[in-house]
Amino acid sequence: MSTEQRLARVDDILSRKQPRLQVMLDNVHSSQNLSAIIRTSDAVGVLDIYYSSKDNEALRIHKTITQGAHRWTHRHRISEGSTIKFLQQKKQDGFQIVVTHLEKRAVNYREVDYTKPTLIIMGNEKEGVSPEVIAEATDVIVIPMQGMVQSLNVSVATALILYEAQRQRENSSMYAIPQISLEKREAIKAAWVYRDTIARRSKGDIALEFQEEIITF
Repeated sequence: MSTEQRLARVDDILSRKQPRLQVMLDNVHSSQNLSAIIRTSDAVGVLDIYYSSKDNEALRIHKTITQGAHRWTHRHRISEGSTIKFLQQKKQDGFQIVVTHLEKRAVNYREVDYTKPTLIIMGNEKEGVSPEVIAEATDVIVIPMQGMVQSLNVSVATALILYEAQRQRENSSMYAIPQISLEKREAIKAAWVYRDTIARRSKGDIALEFQEEIITF
């Protein structure tokens, strides 16, 4: 692909990105699941992916799983003790906090209006979403299950929810109209092209901190 074609491709991707559809993984354990979720998030136009992790550790990105999707999303690691303040700030910014959790008030994941500014929170592979995070939820959702097993792999569950959000947003023509200002798209493009050039020259082996922002309150 020529440089001109690559730049045109970046412009096209950014014109369809959905900055007010975001994903957060609460205390995720598996770097493989994180990598799979990054790939799905990019596929539906998510720009920002947040995660907190056990012992506040940065998680490895598996390039064979992401297939490069990690280069075209923004990854943010929420530092230990900052999660609740982060969620409260999101609500102040107008986001609904949609949490996956099996409880009495939970509704079918298809019943939520994902055309609104939305942060989807997925729990970790063992304990799910923490009680403190659930307490900040504006909506609690479940994926209906008809079998003996009452849960899905977190990356599969995330994909189902994101594609429902994608369906709703596409029906509302939100992919047809750029959701990011031209000025900001140009700034993101410049940063992406620079990072992509560095990554390709180094065969993708660049420092993790060069690829993700750490959020601290």
